[in-house]
Amino acid sequence: MAPLLLPLLLRPAARALRPAALPPLRPALAAATRAFGGLLGAGAGGPGPARPRLLQPPRSAPGLCSCTCGGLHTEGDKAFAEFLTDEIKEERKIQKHKSLPKMSGDWELDVQGTEAKLIRRLAGERITVTFNINNSIPPTFDDEPPEGQKAQEQQEPELTSTPNFVVEVVKDNTKKALVLDCHYPEDEVGQEEEDESDIFSIREVSFQPTSESDWKDTNYTLNTDSLDWALYDHLMDFLADRGVDNTFADELIELSTALEHQEYINFLEDLKGFVKCQ
Repeated sequence: MAPLLLPLLLRPAARALRPAALPPLRPALAAATRAFGGLLGAGAGGPGPARPRLLQPPRSAPGLCSCTCGGLHTEGDKAFAEFLTDEIKEERKIQKHKSLPKMSGDWELDVQGTEAKLIRRLAGERITVTFNINNSIPPTFDDEPPEGQKAQEQQEPELTSTPNFVVEVVKDNTKKALVLDCHYPEDEVGQEEEDESDIFSIREVSFQPTSESDWKDTNYTLNTDSLDWALYDHLMDFLADRGVDNTFADELIELSTALEHQEYINFLEDLKGFVKCQ
């Protein structure tokens, strides 16, 4: 048989071996998609049920804030805010100074939050006293009331702020500052004695650069615990000659107490606004 006739004879056999015609691929995929979409409820007008909104909380969930803050508003928060309102009113009633008292002796006052600076200039010198009212009120230990006396009948002790303070003395045309770290000893505050005992003490003395940012802990610091009393008395006289004496220390307590009470009331107001989401 001629070679050219072989493909012609095999062609009908190949057609006989071909499987039945397959259904078109695109209609089959479309039908599967409609069936699958019906199970998920996807697509507009799909036969399946609507998709449940599992990630969205109910609109009227209890305790959720209805304002734009997204926070909680509970019954406890409401009671807390009412308590703070009454507390602020009471604190304003007992507030002695609506504005900060002034210091005698031409001291300039500069307040930045809880930190205050008193600055005084003398001939060729600048004296700066810095203190911070944070943690300046000594802890009070309430004694148990006598039998038959209610706790409400006891008079609450008056809170007094006795902060540590730092005195910095700088002479003109010098790059060093004499720094004296002072504090109020607990056994001296509030004592009324006939003799003029000092109500504050010098704890440490050091020299530091005139720029506070350059202060270093590696500079020698003199601790007064083991200091000769004659040298200590001269240091106290040095401060008194520059206006830092018992009168100054008394006025500093009054100023610090007024500033601490003012900041406490501001804190209560901020706390109330935070709780009420104002």
